[in-house]
Amino acid sequence: MNVEDLRHADSEYYQALRELLWQLADDDLIVAYRASEWLGLAPHVEEDVAFSSIAQDEMGHAAMYFELLEQMGEGNRDDLSHLRSVAARRNAVLLEEPNGQGSYLREPHFDWAFTVVRHYFYDVWESLRLRHMIESSYLPLVEVAQKAIREEVYHLAHQELWLRKMAEFNDDTRVRLNDALNHAAALSQDLVYVEPWQDIWMRTGILPEADALPELWRQQVGRFLDSLGVSLPSLGMRANGRLGEHSPYLSELLATLSEVYRTEPGAAW
Repeated sequence: MNVEDLRHADSEYYQALRELLWQLADDDLIVAYRASEWLGLAPHVEEDVAFSSIAQDEMGHAAMYFELLEQMGEGNRDDLSHLRSVAARRNAVLLEEPNGQGSYLREPHFDWAFTVVRHYFYDVWESLRLRHMIESSYLPLVEVAQKAIREEVYHLAHQELWLRKMAEFNDDTRVRLNDALNHAAALSQDLVYVEPWQDIWMRTGILPEADALPELWRQQVGRFLDSLGVSLPSLGMRANGRLGEHSPYLSELLATLSEVYRTEPGAAW
């Protein structure tokens, strides 16, 4: 069945698939942008290269999801990534949070500990979704998941290495790690939010066992942090990005991200 037939034959399936793709695409796009802001500012040269590579990987994943949305008839993938309104975005609010005080071009006093914790939280969530997407009833999604999950193994290992370094290096880095965990956890409730789509995702096979993902995330993150002698704080929510609620930071981020595209719409993304 082609996409046009799917749109008319099973509206519920189509709408549920589209919602998941919006979340996947927007998450990767926004976290990639925040990672790219560390270019030239990472703790050392090797990390500058490594983190830039991670940003590039996540941007590549976003491009694949936007391509699937374009194939579904949702519009041009470049327009979908650059021109949609803040309210149309479905990324988790944690991912749009600034890296720290200042901006990339003006006194960037960024927080490396928060950045690592943010990426760790997200990489665990992304890895869990990808592992379940490999069993999806939508074959194009399976194919993307099989490509992306290989890179996520290295992303997750990278963040775990940094977390262990911060936990074990000295008292100062341990304090910074705990502060970063508190900061990130206070914004992370919507990261693992699967309502109101979980039942449809499971019933249609788009995302098998979607209802188990939040608890699996808490268990995996909790076990690893316990091994470092620190705890996962209670999760909080500033706004629910899965429902189109966002912080003012997203408007600023999108204005910068899409500046060139809006100026020259014919440019390739």
